Amino acid sequence: MLAAVDAPAWQADLPLLVNGALARQKGGAWQTTTANLWGVLALERFSALFEKTPVSGSSTLQVGAASARHDWSAAPEGGRYNLPLPAQPGIFSAQHQGTGRPWLSLQTLAAVPLTAPLAAGYRINKTWSAVERKNPDSWSRGDTVRVRLEIEAVGDMAWVVVQDPLPSGATVLGSGLGRDSAIATQGEKREGAGLLAYEERAAEAWRAYFEWLPRGKQVLEYTLRLNTAGRLTLPPTRVEALYAPESFGERPNAAVEVRP
Repeated sequence: MLAAVDAPAWQADLPLLVNGALARQKGGAWQTTTANLWGVLALERFSALFEKTPVSGSSTLQVGAASARHDWSAAPEGGRYNLPLPAQPGIFSAQHQGTGRPWLSLQTLAAVPLTAPLAAGYRINKTWSAVERKNPDSWSRGDTVRVRLEIEAVGDMAWVVVQDPLPSGATVLGSGLGRDSAIATQGEKREGAGLLAYEERAAEAWRAYFEWLPRGKQVLEYTLRLNTAGRLTLPPTRVEALYAPESFGERPNAAVEVRP
């Protein structure tokens, strides 16, 4: 940041460098005393150049017929606004009346069915293999499945979560509770340099929380038992950076047929 702050060619990328530097903090600080010293100097230099004039007045956001207005005297820390997308293509506009140059972060959300894998910083692949199976060509109640997740990350990131939905009624093995099976979980593989902080075995999904997920490939495996018969639909499998939600990856899941 200090090297790029005076380089004209890097001016458009400076906000991204600031976000990236702040994302590497843990508990509001960087890992070493030296890193904190350089970080403070860089942020002070950045603020002196781009945030030297206090923000005052008001800012107006508009998309289609919907609009929102932010009064900086009432809320100097900023705010968050949700504007519905118009039914027809429209134009988003943001205007500021007053001093200073406030920052704007824009995100678009839409409930669009996922029909193909989506990669925006992460690519995820998923496979099922049988640990114990009643019928070789179909899934049945009581079958044990080994789920393998392969994640490709394009960059280093702190605090990343992987969420894989479970079929209705399925149980993730390995918790040590009643009716659990230590033998069924033998052979689970974990590959990669990621620092796994916590593994959650919830009723609706299996989740892995990484304190640090570096660039490259990460392999996760877990074991589940199918307990409910029927045609079971699943939402997409998703990997997301918790503090940079624009970095994510999704993979649609086909419906699972489980026989009695």
